[in-house]
Amino acid sequence: MPYTPSGFFCDRLIRERERRDGEGSLNKPIRFNGQDYNTLKQEYLQSKTPFEDETFPATVESLGFKELGHKSNKVKNIVWKRPKEICENPQFIVGGASRTDICQGDLGDCWLLAAIACLTLNEKLLYRVVPQEQSFSENYAGIFHFQFWRYGDWVDVVIDDRVPTFNNQLVFTKSAERNEFWSALLEKAYAKLHGSYEALKGGNTTEAMEDFTGGVTEFYEMKEAPKELYKIMKKALQRGTLMGCSIDSLVPARFETRTVTGLVKGHAYSVTAVDECKPSQHKDAKVRLVRLRNPWGQVEWNGPWSDNSKEWATLSKAEKEKLQHQSAEDGEFWMSFEDFKKNYTKIEICNLTPDALEDDKIHKWTVSVNEGRWVRGCSAGGCRNYPDTFWTNPQYRLRLLEEDDDPDDNEVVCTFVVSLMQKNRRKERKMGANLFTIGFAIYEVPKEMHGNKQHMQKDFFLFNSSKARSKSYINLREVTQRFRLSPGEYVIVPSTYEPHQEGEFILRVFSEKRNTSEEIENRIEADHPVPAPASAGEESEEDQQFRTIFQEIAGDDMEITANELRNVLNRVITQHKDLNTEGFSLESCRSMIALMDMDGTGRLNLQEFRHLWNKIKQWQGIFKHYNADQTGSINSYEMRNAVNDAGFRLNNQLYDIITMRYANENMNIDFDSFISCLVRLEAMFRAFQAFDQDGDGTIRLSALEWLQLTMYA
Repeated sequence: MPYTPSGFFCDRLIRERERRDGEGSLNKPIRFNGQDYNTLKQEYLQSKTPFEDETFPATVESLGFKELGHKSNKVKNIVWKRPKEICENPQFIVGGASRTDICQGDLGDCWLLAAIACLTLNEKLLYRVVPQEQSFSENYAGIFHFQFWRYGDWVDVVIDDRVPTFNNQLVFTKSAERNEFWSALLEKAYAKLHGSYEALKGGNTTEAMEDFTGGVTEFYEMKEAPKELYKIMKKALQRGTLMGCSIDSLVPARFETRTVTGLVKGHAYSVTAVDECKPSQHKDAKVRLVRLRNPWGQVEWNGPWSDNSKEWATLSKAEKEKLQHQSAEDGEFWMSFEDFKKNYTKIEICNLTPDALEDDKIHKWTVSVNEGRWVRGCSAGGCRNYPDTFWTNPQYRLRLLEEDDDPDDNEVVCTFVVSLMQKNRRKERKMGANLFTIGFAIYEVPKEMHGNKQHMQKDFFLFNSSKARSKSYINLREVTQRFRLSPGEYVIVPSTYEPHQEGEFILRVFSEKRNTSEEIENRIEADHPVPAPASAGEESEEDQQFRTIFQEIAGDDMEITANELRNVLNRVITQHKDLNTEGFSLESCRSMIALMDMDGTGRLNLQEFRHLWNKIKQWQGIFKHYNADQTGSINSYEMRNAVNDAGFRLNNQLYDIITMRYANENMNIDFDSFISCLVRLEAMFRAFQAFDQDGDGTIRLSALEWLQLTMYA
């Protein structure tokens, strides 16, 4: 999707300002859609009418866009009802929120429900997402709210309690208790966050796990799992970590297939416990067990250690109670760790970060978060297979400052996890957006370049191989990998696989020791914002020709207008056949007048004109250098180097703006646009320096000064 400077960049500045004010933290979540729960609740309590959410209405638009859209037969008989219309005595939570409160309905969001089931294992996390003191009786106003982590910020999502029903039954998620509604309302809030219920169809458990915790997920393929997997799982659950698992299906994931053992392929399960038991026939050996839950709330494993299997008879009553064994068709079951490894193909472990739990000292991850974006034609350079553009991707400098405390390891290394997450693709699915194939590479920075925050150029990547990289490029929302590298400085380069793919992302680096990561942003400066006096040397033949043309057009007053300037420049520029240009536009010439008009007449005298022409000649040489194929334009990726050669040091956001403002649909910049860009840069740098009297890099403008500056430039 295209972005505009007036939209995206203003929004980004506002978001950055909000963060400085503490917005987005645990204690001060961002109000989604600007809706404040407490204010709205008081308003509707006073009006004595139940809240109706206009931002997520009880209509087809909130259900979906294709299979649940206007043309779908599935939605014809769906009726939105409040819980009080569905049953008597509706409750938000009955007897505590538990795993049995989550039963999947007619929506392919088992990935979400498996994560919710994991969430119920940790009350502290659960009530972070599902704020308590919500009720259908006391102070009821038809309004509820839930909180999610969303791309680096916590957001508070307000909903009304109208939910989709068919024949007076909930269509989507429901509880085993007919009068319990917290899980259905949580699903609705999550659907609102992503635009519709249908947007939740199909996904990965890790996505929701992270949205509930702000954590980072690591995948293990069972066939490649570490030997100490059982120990990792046990320790993870003790730390409050969320875990899910699945069995890969050869057919697409929407075709969930049940096996003879009762397990379902292409389906997400929650890992709810890991423990050991000691059967009576085993003298010393203990049996390792794993407890899992099917989000359907039914259909369970029927092999060894299943609910009614003979293995339970070998345990004492105390052992059974310790494992909370019960025979019930609730979707939850035990199986041996060995059977677990044989039957499941993938496990996901969501590590918690410091901001997920406030006072739990076990979680000592430190995390640095960086927002970024790939812009077509400027910073969407694709992977290392595209050396001409790979270097233009956003770059992040990583400093590993402290080595691990591991007495068993003779190496001096730092362990850290890199997570690259693409943003908003699920929400934009109705507009045809799919997940990009993403990955990243890590390069070691030579010691002589330590502390140098300049963007690494093309040659660096041509002559240096990566020190580490993501295992593969894959079309998941997030790519995560753990690394062990020596202390030092590194550059992380996140990218899509193909160039020109535009989107936003966040890059997070987690470690148990101190690290810092930050986007490499060139210092913004210009070599020559103040006009240099014209040289007093002998005039060249070209200079003499220009003086003659200037006098001819300017007349007795020896000053030229924008229209006359256009005639002068185009008469000379037509002699340069290699530029393949149609000449300068009137708008470009107006900008040039604004740049060189020192006396405010709206015209150029000979001295001002000569200074302008010297600049154009200099810029023309730069353009010719990058227009090596003589097509008459330069590639937008090369524009970075051309701007740099012209004496301007910009950051990634400014390069993005230049590409959007001056490149054509083929991501090329012609001579007229190139000169217009440099004229504008020089004019704005010079204006800023004039206002920055104390040289501190900041200026304060009135509305009049701002408009005068921007309208004339």
